[in-house]
Amino acid sequence: MEIRHAEISDLTALAAVEAACFPPAEAASEDSLRRRLAVYPDHFWLLWDGDTLVGFVNGMVTQEANLADEMYDNAELHDENGPWQMIFGVDTRPAYRRRGCAQLLLERVIADARDQGRKGLVLTCKEHLLHYYAKFGFVSEGISQSVHGNVQWYQMRLTF
Repeated sequence: MEIRHAEISDLTALAAVEAACFPPAEAASEDSLRRRLAVYPDHFWLLWDGDTLVGFVNGMVTQEANLADEMYDNAELHDENGPWQMIFGVDTRPAYRRRGCAQLLLERVIADARDQGRKGLVLTCKEHLLHYYAKFGFVSEGISQSVHGNVQWYQMRLTF
């Protein structure tokens, strides 16, 4: 398996994995993914098994300490010099789940953020995933202000 950053030619594969991982109200649209790719392709980490996109992690870098819903669709809020790496999604194709794929991706994203001199990473997740992200050092900050997809989210932070 190989991890690499995204290219615009990956858009169709990214949209397919995103649609397989999240309900429609929570999934990023192909249009949203396209806008993100145009601005911060180096903040997409893609895991490939040959020609199959197994999963990916993506998110912008920002000066803001908290993940806000407007960040999902407004790629222009990305600030390459920002101290915080946001994570918008940790997507793993259903057939590849429970095989360590998300772990490989997250370890790489965390290492890259550290190497880039960031303060840390921020993500939101559902309650049942709090323990999973805690394994990587993320700490729950409680219920997020996010109303993305009309779901209750918890904000988690990993500070270096």
